Amino acid sequence: MATRAAAAKTRGAPPQSAPAEAGRPAPVATRLPAFDAVPAPDGLIEVARVLGAWGVQGWIKLLPHSADPQALFSTKRWYLSTPSTSDDPPAPGATVQLLKVRQAREHSGSIVAQVDLVTDRDQAQALKGWRIWVPRSSFPTPQADEYYWVDLIGLAVRNRQGVELGRVVELLPTGPQTTLVVRPTSAAPGPSAADVLIPFVSVYVDAVHVAQGHIDVDWTVDE
Repeated sequence: MATRAAAAKTRGAPPQSAPAEAGRPAPVATRLPAFDAVPAPDGLIEVARVLGAWGVQGWIKLLPHSADPQALFSTKRWYLSTPSTSDDPPAPGATVQLLKVRQAREHSGSIVAQVDLVTDRDQAQALKGWRIWVPRSSFPTPQADEYYWVDLIGLAVRNRQGVELGRVVELLPTGPQTTLVVRPTSAAPGPSAADVLIPFVSVYVDAVHVAQGHIDVDWTVDE
């Protein structure tokens, strides 16, 4: 049984440009490419953030949110939003930028990509920190007994005695396996000492019913 991973800063006033020295032109801000502004589709999942430019020909370097970034490669249409302190996805219908991907590949633990309209290093660097989203519907179909993390978050967890232990609020990569962080529904929001940690392996997980909204486990409340 396996999973695929599918992440507050304060903001101050923008820095003021230093005055140009005598005989030198004032710096010119790089203008972002005119990407198509489109309505955000349903089910957007953040899959990466832009680290900056890669090379001098307009390629961008991305930090994927998964060690298995196949969601990025499953579509040539990425949706782009500006850096934000919120983890919430753009609301359906909200305006996002459409990034049309020419090619993308893995490179030294990151992803590098060539996209339409970004033609030089300055334009690519101007996208640093921007967020990349992909609709959940475009993710590759997982194999049997394989699940995307995003599909497990929020599922109810109940044991063989019919006791509901709580809901999955997080997944932790712990070496060769993943651990479910299950928070009792009565617990206050935020990390809690009452959280139950259940290894996501067949020894403890009897069945996963994504469509029905629950996970069945062999786990007692005092373990």
